[in-house]
Amino acid sequence: MHTARALPPLPALTPPARPRRTRLQSPQGFFKSGGFTGIYRGLSVAASGSVPGAALFFSSYETGKAALAARNVEGPSAHMTAASAAECVACLVRVPVEVVKQRMQAGLYASMFEGFPKIMAEAGVGGFYTGYAITVAREIPFAMIQFPLYEAAKDRWSEAQGARVNSVQAAACGAGAGGIAAAATTPLDVIKTRLMLGNDAAGVAYTGMVDTATRIYTTEGAKTLFSGIGPRVFWITTGGFVFFGAYEKAKRSTWYVRIEP
Repeated sequence: MHTARALPPLPALTPPARPRRTRLQSPQGFFKSGGFTGIYRGLSVAASGSVPGAALFFSSYETGKAALAARNVEGPSAHMTAASAAECVACLVRVPVEVVKQRMQAGLYASMFEGFPKIMAEAGVGGFYTGYAITVAREIPFAMIQFPLYEAAKDRWSEAQGARVNSVQAAACGAGAGGIAAAATTPLDVIKTRLMLGNDAAGVAYTGMVDTATRIYTTEGAKTLFSGIGPRVFWITTGGFVFFGAYEKAKRSTWYVRIEP
């Protein structure tokens, strides 16, 4: 099992990019969803969920890698399996936060103190997990692209210089891998955003991943599935540089605790 001190809240690192992405992906369109006003809306709830989500992910990822290594499973398959399992665990925290945050950014709620009670009253606990399946369906392909690229890039760089990469070099590997994975999974991110917002521009509710994807494609065109790709790649690349740098630094510090299985 692995534990580490809390890493920097990723949403706090690049806050304006995420609301722009959500509003670009909204069925109402960018300007009707708020445009450039209130770009820090939802930052508080996003930051509050970032640390526990990150802690769950990385502790699960490292534990999964160690468990697989004990069974002689290593390399890309181990990285993909461990990262996929870790995403499923982390999404138990991420999804409720994401539901409230995106509705705040779309102008549906003024604050998280308004959002949480309203969702609970209208849909119960299940309302906070609207879009859980599509979030996991987005995060698993994302992780299966990002982490093998990240680990491979670190290995190649280490071999090239004849020494283990430092935390800054590892951060660069993570940022590049994250940017590639972000671009590739943008259509899944658009579908997830629409499901979490609930309805299309006419107020008709989305009923699932297939329904959402089909309606976006037939009524708005394939290019809509890549709405917000710029802000998405930007915040994941920029935030990922800091995030992975802190993660690698944490692993190598004296206060990083490792308990062998």
